[in-house]
Amino acid sequence: MFSPPLSCQLLKSLAPEENTKCQQGLYFQDGKRRVDYVLTYHIKKTSSSRRHTSRLRDNAFTRTLRRGREPPPPAPKDDAEVGSPHHSMDHHDDDKCLRREEFESNLMEMGLELERDEETKTPGMGFVKIHAPWSILCREAEFMKLKMPTKKVYEVKHSTGVMEKINVFISKLTDPLHPNLEENRTQKVKHLSYPFSREKQHLLVSASQQHPFSRIIQHIIFTRCSGITSLLGSGVYLAAYPLHDVSIHHYTLLYEEWASYSVFYKYQPIGLIRKYFGEKIGLYFAWLGVYTQMLIPASLVGVIVFLYGCVTVDDDIPSMEICDQRKNITMCPLCDRVCSYWNLSIACGTARASHLFDNPATVFFSIFMALWAAFFMEHWKRRQMRLNYEWDLTGFEDEEDHPRAEYEFRVMQKSLKKDHKSQKFKDLSAKLSASLAILQIGVTFAIVFGVILYRISTKAALAMSSNPMTRSNVRLTVKTTAAIINLVVILILDEVYGAVARWLTVLEVPKTDKSFEERLIFKTFILKFVNAFTPIIYIAFFRGRLGGRPGSYLYVFESYRMEECAHGGCLMELCIQLSITMLGKQLIQNNLFEIGVPKLKKLIRYIKSKRGSFQEEEYEKKLQRYETDHFLEPFAGLTPEYMEMIIQFGFVTLFVASFPLAPLFALLNNIIEIRLDAKKFVAELRRPDAARGKDIGIWYNILRGVAKVAVIVNAFVISFTSDFIPRLVYQYMYSPDGSMHGFVNHTLSYFNVSHFQNGTAPLEPFHLGFHVDICRYKDYREPPWSLTPYEISKEFWAVLAARLAFVIVFQNVVMLMSDVVDWIIPDIPKDISLQIYKEKILMMDLFMKEEQGKTRIEDSYKETSTLTRSRHSPISAAPSAGSGLLVCVGSTHHP
Repeated sequence: MFSPPLSCQLLKSLAPEENTKCQQGLYFQDGKRRVDYVLTYHIKKTSSSRRHTSRLRDNAFTRTLRRGREPPPPAPKDDAEVGSPHHSMDHHDDDKCLRREEFESNLMEMGLELERDEETKTPGMGFVKIHAPWSILCREAEFMKLKMPTKKVYEVKHSTGVMEKINVFISKLTDPLHPNLEENRTQKVKHLSYPFSREKQHLLVSASQQHPFSRIIQHIIFTRCSGITSLLGSGVYLAAYPLHDVSIHHYTLLYEEWASYSVFYKYQPIGLIRKYFGEKIGLYFAWLGVYTQMLIPASLVGVIVFLYGCVTVDDDIPSMEICDQRKNITMCPLCDRVCSYWNLSIACGTARASHLFDNPATVFFSIFMALWAAFFMEHWKRRQMRLNYEWDLTGFEDEEDHPRAEYEFRVMQKSLKKDHKSQKFKDLSAKLSASLAILQIGVTFAIVFGVILYRISTKAALAMSSNPMTRSNVRLTVKTTAAIINLVVILILDEVYGAVARWLTVLEVPKTDKSFEERLIFKTFILKFVNAFTPIIYIAFFRGRLGGRPGSYLYVFESYRMEECAHGGCLMELCIQLSITMLGKQLIQNNLFEIGVPKLKKLIRYIKSKRGSFQEEEYEKKLQRYETDHFLEPFAGLTPEYMEMIIQFGFVTLFVASFPLAPLFALLNNIIEIRLDAKKFVAELRRPDAARGKDIGIWYNILRGVAKVAVIVNAFVISFTSDFIPRLVYQYMYSPDGSMHGFVNHTLSYFNVSHFQNGTAPLEPFHLGFHVDICRYKDYREPPWSLTPYEISKEFWAVLAARLAFVIVFQNVVMLMSDVVDWIIPDIPKDISLQIYKEKILMMDLFMKEEQGKTRIEDSYKETSTLTRSRHSPISAAPSAGSGLLVCVGSTHHP
């Protein structure tokens, strides 16, 4: 019962400002030492008297630690110190307590200062607050060779002459789009950077500007004092995290100028994000910003292409022929028995809608998007290089990756077992991982096949409806409902596959975090990519090509006839599936889940705590900062964020020929996504450990791979899914007058209704009011009166040859153009190359002048000493007195 009065007395002795900071939990109990890092652990519930006594002993011990700079020697077992065996027997499991004690002793030996708090408002939780003194930060910064800005500055010229005037004009024009930050003003000077050295500390800028020191504490805990990862993995510690420093100006600026929807039109404060969260997170948001900016021209061109289709739909001759009821073209039934003959004019709406996306402009747009992807990749490389220069990462090499907690824990478990058993387990886990991944892909194909059966059966059931409106909208109903079912399945399997990929990766027990991340990314990308695009690939390349022909259809399970495309082609159905899947994933999975899930978790916390919302807010106000951060969601890495954007990039590039509006919807989503992610990082997640990195890693290679595949996919979509190639072939080879008149009749083959297989003829052959002898179907086949009835015609082979030729030409030309773009645009901007070279020269000059200055001082000192000795050499007692007088004078001027 003595600790609260002692704490109150201590707080009263502090200044008002320090008192507030101490209460917020950002400082130690003395109100002076900042909390740099926090470790949390579980404690058992005990009586309040014991807990208070523990707190009193802890405070006394930690104050003792802070008085001395050297780490204290190990105390005897009966000493009442933090985490001693005697004290821990009442609160913790002995083994975990001993391991914590050993680790915390290592931290103190490294010079860190610790303060324990078990008297919190969070029952069952203990907190270890860690502070790194300035001398320790300097020592570790020198060991890590962190680059720090020196006092030497030089003028930065990004351009000269006309380009400089253009840049100034653009800067003034876009000034309202920049955040209200001092660092966003055009910087005409830059500090030289040099690896930190205590000997050269006089050359560096003041300590308050040396933000890289914030990551040193993490380096000490995770690298220098090895073992924390295994302690986290085995539950000795529950979490380890730095605090959200709400007291600094950076946090307020991030919340106001980045994590607010009211500034959606502004650029992101990338430099501020990097200072607060580290380079890796800064690079992610920089990449997301560049990607979103590049979507603006793609969206504009896509809207223009779509509007071109809207304007020219009334002039499209094939659509006009389909809609012309005077043609009176009788089509073969769409299904067996229950479906009857129908007039082609019924497909008028589908044909006109297909023209919006299937017109000559879509070919241009496909070429444009391929070049856009190349420009995007090059633009990002240049932007990344500029950030590396601005953030002093030009000579940075990836830091050595420390072993993961699970790996160390597994090694400890296996140390008592035989080696051949562990190797056998490793081989078995690798085989199991591959087998389950293949199984999951098989599940995706099975579900797609199930949706196909749904479409076939539903189409037959709706065709038997007595409602004319239902029968007339069979295709639209089946398309839309099947696309929604596919979306729901994709959303569910996305979550399942993400969990399966992580489970398989954990089962493999990779040694390092980098290895774990790369394996997880590969598995997750393959599974989610297959899950998202399998239904789309089926519609684009397989649907309508496996069904057969009237009289010889292909059946599934001997009863379900394979489905066909509408007369306007499968491109419209592909557009519907692509748009519903893309918009559904963005609205539901990417935005609604990210907003709704945290709110739902907070609601559950309210229900469990049996408090109202007002009581919960009042309760949270009383928590220390390190307690508040403990209840935030732990940072799960950037993999989900990148994966979300990579899948979107696939929607934007892979099938853009069928959906020109995809870049526009991606742009609108990303504008919201940036602010949503910003709010999540600032207010809903624990502050991530600052991680250094000079690029986006494996994601760049995945982007390049998707961009290359997109060229091939769009070539096949244009040539095989759309009617672009058949129209060209007809216009230049078969049209009598070189126009598109007669194209629809050219693409339709003839079928004698007497050749239907038994039991497949329509039950109502007089549905149209007259007897039908010949019906038409879309294919290139010989008529029934030819010598080779229903065989593939020569027109089919001509169109196929043209399609294959187009694929080859399109692929090679576009890839060649992309390579030319890659070759023309240098990866490193010219001004950055010059500035890097200039920095090296200036750095050499700086240290040459310093060495010359030292040499002159030493020479001057030697001359003065020699002259003094020569003047006083005749007097024997003078040197002693003079020397003493000289020291006194010197000490007067240099206290």
